[in-house]
Order: sequence, then C-alpha cells, then structure tokens
Amino acid sequence: MSSLFQPLQAGALQAANRIWMAPLTRTRAGEEHLANALMAEHYAQRASAGLLIAEATMAMPGCSAFWREPGVHSDAQVAGWRLVTDAVHAAGGRIVLQIWHGGRACHPDLNDGRQPVAPSALAITNDTVHTPSGKVPYVTPRALEEAEIPGIVEGFAHAARQAMAAGFDGVEVHGANGYLIDEFLRDGSNQRTDGYGGTREKRARFLFEVLEAVIAVWGSDRVGLRLSPLNSYNDMRDSDPVGLAGWLAGELNRFRLAYLHLMRGDFYNQQKGDVLTPVRAAWQGVLVTNMGYSAEEAAATVASGQADAVAFGVPFLANPDLPARIRAGAPLNAADPATFYSPGPAGYTDYPVWSQ
Repeated sequence: MSSLFQPLQAGALQAANRIWMAPLTRTRAGEEHLANALMAEHYAQRASAGLLIAEATMAMPGCSAFWREPGVHSDAQVAGWRLVTDAVHAAGGRIVLQIWHGGRACHPDLNDGRQPVAPSALAITNDTVHTPSGKVPYVTPRALEEAEIPGIVEGFAHAARQAMAAGFDGVEVHGANGYLIDEFLRDGSNQRTDGYGGTREKRARFLFEVLEAVIAVWGSDRVGLRLSPLNSYNDMRDSDPVGLAGWLAGELNRFRLAYLHLMRGDFYNQQKGDVLTPVRAAWQGVLVTNMGYSAEEAAATVASGQADAVAFGVPFLANPDLPARIRAGAPLNAADPATFYSPGPAGYTDYPVWSQ
C-alpha cells in the first residue's frame, strides 16, 4: 500500500496521501441549507484524507435538488461552512468545496415553486425526487435562454468567492452526475442549436466559461473539476462517452487545474467503456479517479501511474479513519444505507474508529 501514502502536490494543494474523500451528499444541512456543527464534526473526523472534497453545495438560490443539502451563496451559509473548515484545519486536514447547480434535477417543491432550468426541455424520467411531501416525479425543465447563461456563470463565481470567505483551501466544480454542467456536456440532455449546443466545442462552452470565472477568483492551482462521462444517473447518456472524455481531457489542459476528478463508471451499468485510459493519455495534470475501488486496486492504480490519487466515497463515510485502516490492513466498518440521507448523527458521526 506504500503508493497510497506518498504525498501529492495538486496545484497549490498539498495532500499528505493519495487516499482522498469523495464528495458525498448527506442532507444534514437542514431546510435553510446551512452547514452546521454536526457537519463540522463529520468532516473533522475524516481529516486524515489526503484531501476532503465537501459535498455538492448550492452555488446560488433556487437550485436545490436534495431538499436539505448545503448552500454557500448567503453570508449565513458562509458562517456555517466556517465551522467546518476551522474544524478540519484544526485536525490537520485540507478541504475543498464542491460548487454545484442541480439543473433539471431540481424541483419546484424545493425551490419556492420555480421551474428548474436546463440546456433543453427534457425531464428526468427514470427516477423520483425527495420533497417535503414525499417522493414525486421530476418535472420538465425550462430550456435556458442564451442570454441567461452569463448570470449563472457569475453565480458560480460568487460561490467561489463565498467559498474563499468560508476558509476552504480551494473549490471543485461539479461537472458530473447529470447536473447542470453535465447536462450541457452530453448530447443526450443537450439538444440546443445555438452557441451552447451541437458540437462538443459548443456543448463544453458553458463548462469552460464556469471554469474561467472560478479561476479568476481562486487561480487555477486551487480549482478542481469532477466529470462522469459514463454515469447514467439522473437519466444521462451520450452517444460517444469515451470520445467525449478523451477530448475534454485534452481541452482542459489549457486551464492548468489543480486536479481532474474522474468517475470511471456508471452507477446503473448502462453505459460501459474505459474512460480512464484516454483521459490519462490526454490530461497532463493530476488525475484522481473514483468509483468502486478496493484499497488493493487503488494502490495498484497509483503505483502504475494510471491515476495520481483515488477518491473513496462510502468507505470513507463508514470509516472516518480510512487511511489508518488501509495502512494497517484492518477490517472496514460496513456502511448503513438506511441512514445515508437521514437527519442527525446516526450513520454520520457515530461510525467507530479502528481503535474502538
């Protein structure tokens, strides 16, 4: 496992090891979308990760897709996140904030009756959304007017400034999992014929504009990006996901990001292919991969140079001391899916460390 315990310089971010914590939405922020002391405890418990990537966080009002997920657009939300960053730094950790717009995965019941927006008026049809009144179908979004897009780009820039005020070490732009940026990238959800649709270059334009705006706040060496070219979650697909992944990786080099975070597979196993190999070949920076890795596979992946770090999701949820367990070959706690999205500490801050 020695490859996982080498330090890694990712832009200006210094990671003590190659075992990173993937962003995990756990809806503990309450209906006001405020990070809180419980969340501070959760993240501080996991501060031994090479880098903590905090959960999907609303970049602007009106883009809630999970009901109780956190935001960062208000001053009160910044104060809540400051509890988290202070606790993580006191524990010796490093943490970045994943900034996000839910796109068509939002619902009027979560956003004061507002119709969700998307690149095209295509609804999610293979799932339902949790609301205060229970699970309900997704609604058909409104296709964004081209003139509206700069305002959303500025919303990401505002979120980046707010994340800096909250004490984060950087930000990760959420370009994955069927949310707004990903919806623009993939041709299954983007049927536009204007300057933001059609060719790969036009579909990627929104992502590139967001990156430019966020980099203007932080500098490129503290900005990461997450992509999921294969993942069909949120009713997503693309006609050529492997080709899109490799092309994007090459185009992204000009941004000189701190890291690129690649989800290698599909939650539902509908789209298959090897996206890691073409991305590694085209991308010249730090590459972090994610989805279903054992410690042994992660170590082999890093040792071979196929990736520079591996982000763990559920294993880090259930094992706050995951790096120590991996180093010692200790058994792992099993995660409890019944508490993934429930309120309170159960299944969130009560998983025992190895010494217990």
